[in-house]
Formats: sequence, C-alpha cells, structure tokens
Amino acid sequence: MAEILSDNKIKTIAFYLPQYHAIPENDKFWGKGFTEWVNTKKATPLFEGHYQPKVPLNENYYNLLDDNVKIWQANLAKKYGVFGFCYYHYWFKDGKKLLEKPLEQMLQNKDVDIPFCMSWANENWSKRWDGGNQEIIAEQNYGTEDDWKKHLLYMVQFFKDERYITLNGDPVFLIYKPEEIPDLHRMVTYWQSEIKKFGFNRICLMIQNSGWYFSPSYNDRDFDYQIKFEPYFSKQYAEKDLNKIKRRQIAYQILKEVRLEKPIYAFVKSRKKVVGNDKPLSIFSYDKECTDILNGPHSRKIVQGLFTDWDNTARRKNGFVFKGGNPEKFGKCAKNLFNQMREKNDLPLVFINAWNEWAEGAYLEPDEKHGFAYLEQLQLAIKSYNKEN
Repeated sequence: MAEILSDNKIKTIAFYLPQYHAIPENDKFWGKGFTEWVNTKKATPLFEGHYQPKVPLNENYYNLLDDNVKIWQANLAKKYGVFGFCYYHYWFKDGKKLLEKPLEQMLQNKDVDIPFCMSWANENWSKRWDGGNQEIIAEQNYGTEDDWKKHLLYMVQFFKDERYITLNGDPVFLIYKPEEIPDLHRMVTYWQSEIKKFGFNRICLMIQNSGWYFSPSYNDRDFDYQIKFEPYFSKQYAEKDLNKIKRRQIAYQILKEVRLEKPIYAFVKSRKKVVGNDKPLSIFSYDKECTDILNGPHSRKIVQGLFTDWDNTARRKNGFVFKGGNPEKFGKCAKNLFNQMREKNDLPLVFINAWNEWAEGAYLEPDEKHGFAYLEQLQLAIKSYNKEN
C-alpha cells in the first residue's frame, strides 16, 4: 500500500477534480459537451492585471477519459514530488454516481502509477457552484444501513488497490461535509465494523475542513484528523469577531445534529464593485492568507493544508479572488509551513488545493503564464524538508 508513514519524508496530496469529461447530467443542465473547461475558457478579466482566462500550457484542454492523460498527470506529479492525488468522489443514494469514470478507469490501469485516496464530496449536485440547493440535479440522501453497505462495498475495491493511500495501514477516506449526514455516527460505526471483514483494521477518516462549521476543538469521536482545507480554513480561522460571523452565516440556522465547541463560521466578505461587473467581487490578499496559514493551529489531530492560488470568477463573476499570488510566494509559504511542521512534530502530510481546479484558479498543472513554476517551487520546498530529516 501507499503508506504515508513509510519513511520520514513529507507527503503532499493534491485534490483532484474529475470534471473534465462530459456526462449526461451536465449535458442536460449545462449544455452538450459541458466540462470544467467550458467555464475556464469563458472567463474574462474583471480588473486591471486580472489573469483570466487561465490557459493550460500548450492549450492542453484534456479529456480525462483518455488514459494517456491520467498517465501524464501521474508521471508529472511524481516528477515534482507530489505523493498522490485525492480524487473527489460523488456518491448519492442507491449507488448513483457522478464523474466516476476517471477514478474507475484509473483503478483498472496500473500504468496510472501514483498513490491516491478519495474525498466524498457529499453535497447536492446543483446548478450552483457552492453546493447550494438551487435547481438540484442530484440530491444527497444518505439512506440507511443498506445504502451504507452499498457505498462501503464500492469503496473497498479502491481500498484494496496497492496504490491506495494508507496511514498506519488504514485506508484514508475524506468526507467534505460530515455535518450534513443525519446519522453520521451510526454510519461511521457501521463502516468501521464492516471494514474488518475485508482485511482492514479500520478506515482512517478525515474531515476536509473548510472552517465553515467546525473548529479544531470539534468532537472527533468519528474522525481521526481534520484537514485544513485552504484558503477557506485559515481565512475563517483568522476572523476574530466570531459572534458577528455567526449572525451572518445562514448555514448556522440549518445545522444538522452535530456537536460543536467554539465554532468558526463563514468569514465576513470584503465585497468590492468592479467596473463592468454588476455584482460585487470579494478580493483578498494572497500575502495575508499565507500569513494566516502560518499562524494557524497545530496538533497531531490536524493535517496542514496549502493552496496554490484562488480565483473562482470563471464560475461566478461575484466570486473570490486572492490578489498578489505567484509561484515564488507559494513556494515560500510551503517551505515555511514545512519547517513549522517539523518543529511542531505534525503529521508529515499536507493536502494541496489543488492539482487541477482550473475554474477556481487553484492548480499545480502547468499553464501558459507560469509554466511549471508552481510544481518547481513545491519540489524545492519538499527537498528542503526532506534534506533535514
């Protein structure tokens, strides 16, 4: 298995979006042939110096149903020190899946030679890009034990693959929004009991924590680790006026049964009108966000996170933009964070947002503006850490 603690080296895992091939649901609701490239290509600059549209190097608008693309990605990632990918996994009641083909094809093709794990993006599939409920395409319904069993059986085929990422021998599985699952504890307890039948001791469960609902003191009886999903986690963790944030967070009113301690809610947005755009745009400082990441919490129950950059105006013109980012600043932030992790004796694992979130401006893949610079900077930071260990 692809064991995180196989040596003293730091491991970096990049979140991986599979929405680069057409599916019937997207064809129906967004237009025939829709993929993430459609949003990426149609983006326009909204202010002076705004890098849009993002263009992959050599205009490599790939199709993930082509195994040669997945082989290229795996080889490229490993060349620059990326340990593995974390595939977003879209599972709904009664075994309905979306965007599953790249992951399933990878499972069947050992030439896609890179460690991987899965993150269950357990939110409604809708015509809104933040997981909201407007114009729902596929609704999440977590069902009962029969549904949990069906889901576990699907996951096990991946867990058994020699490329699957483990921690202390346990397969790593992420859940994006555990607070949405009404019977979370029962479901997790069932999974942990049943997984023993397949030769595993347990599942290593992690929360992909964007900071919207949880704090580092969240009761973790069902989870082993919380991942600082950046840039959202540190942006919200840095907010001081929690009562004000709490009042503004609509989701606070609809939280499911979940125990919270000192919850951190969505950050107050700095909205700015942009010439030619009829909706306000949220603009933040990349430099400050890196500072917030480095001032964030450390513990053996927290997995650190990084982000290359962030600009989701390709999806929403009233989205979020972090200004001032570049590969060198990303590399400096990575190196400083790795040094902190050594000093704090953190788990030597970092999740990076992202490998290929092109419409959110968060990608390690080479583009026309920076070439391979983000990968090169990450490689330098990894080599610096590993040299000291």
